Amino acid sequence: MALPFARSLCLCRRGAERLGLAAAEARRGISFKLEEKTAHSSLALFKGDTGVKYGIVGLEPTKVALNVERFREWAVVLADTAVTSGRHYWEVTVKRSHQFRIGVADVDMSRDSCIGVDERSWVFAYAQRKWHTMLANEKAPIEGIGQPEKVGLLLEYEAQKLSLVDVSGVAVVHTIQTDFRGPVVPAFALWDGELLTHSGLEVPEGL
Repeated sequence: MALPFARSLCLCRRGAERLGLAAAEARRGISFKLEEKTAHSSLALFKGDTGVKYGIVGLEPTKVALNVERFREWAVVLADTAVTSGRHYWEVTVKRSHQFRIGVADVDMSRDSCIGVDERSWVFAYAQRKWHTMLANEKAPIEGIGQPEKVGLLLEYEAQKLSLVDVSGVAVVHTIQTDFRGPVVPAFALWDGELLTHSGLEVPEGL
């Protein structure tokens, strides 16, 4: 039986809307919060565990819940959501921080290490007004970017890539070729100021 034209048109529009929503969801990256139980005692989470701030003194170790997942030596915190496939994009707002690292790490990396120091983390580091890539404590300079208020990270798991993105120009500044062997999580380290994360974002067109 043929449907009336108006009803048929309405169903087509609904179908197109569903396809559009499905496509948008496919482009949308992971949504995460920062995992308090991994945060070093010098770090405090805020804004619903999406931001992290550094305290010179920090919390007394005796007042921090004992947890084998907590970083013990370095001011590091991991996100609560692991990635095992797909393309994911998130942004980080930098507030009054002049020394920080952002990237991804194996979920089970050593809690006595720091991201960028071992071979199971891949990061972009900012210090002394310069950007570097860091892997296994080896640094390589990144040119063409200063200290913006916000930067993006694009993770391409199957392609084994992690890219630093210029948010203002929606362009890749630098890409690290990675060596993922299992689940990885967004990872952050800082020694002053604050970092605020923005996740659950669509991968920008053109990236």
